[in-house]
Amino acid sequence: MRGTALVTGSARGIGRALAVALAGEGYAVAVHYRGSGADARETARLCEERGVRATVLRADLTDPDQARRLVREAHEAFPDSPLAVLINNVGNYVHKPLLETTDAEWADMLASNLTATFATCQAAAPLMREAGFGRIVNLGYAGARHLIARPGIVPYVVAKTGVLHLSHALAKVLAGTGVSVNVVSPGVIETSVSQPLREIPAGRVGTVAELVDAALYFVRASDYVTGQELEVAGGWNL
Repeated sequence: MRGTALVTGSARGIGRALAVALAGEGYAVAVHYRGSGADARETARLCEERGVRATVLRADLTDPDQARRLVREAHEAFPDSPLAVLINNVGNYVHKPLLETTDAEWADMLASNLTATFATCQAAAPLMREAGFGRIVNLGYAGARHLIARPGIVPYVVAKTGVLHLSHALAKVLAGTGVSVNVVSPGVIETSVSQPLREIPAGRVGTVAELVDAALYFVRASDYVTGQELEVAGGWNL
């Protein structure tokens, strides 16, 4: 075994694809869910079909204490396979006019996208540093670093810009320890709520497989590749 990979929000969709891909790489997998238990168990089954062990863990990551507990549980799930990979995939999304966004929606966007990532990274980093190996991949948002106004998704973009800065800072803190921290930033993907094709130079949406490939690049790369962002966006926002 190569260690355990924890993918947040891996009951279905992109998270499931990431979890199954990591199983194919030989990692035991900790499948996380909040409300979709049956889907999470199906993801675990698909991982086990790849010849690895899998466990299913529940947590509400908008609660930092639960987020940190999730990391500890994943680390301890298989005593001979400590936590080696963390992919932060969880993050709610609301498309709504800025002046109609409620306090609750604002808070949820920041909690699920940014605070959850902060808490899981803070819990995972010492474990990985002690082991001398770790790969943290956080999902961002293509265009966040460009600070282009997106009035319909302001809290989401604010949160994802925070994820980018958090990842850069953590990469610097962990540089030279065997632990890398990088960001994969999707643009418009086949699962995206809105799909403005006219804005994409490539003329099509991205596939989940292309996003997974980008994440696997950072998982496979040496720890010298750290603090980087890889946009999977077909030239969007260039």
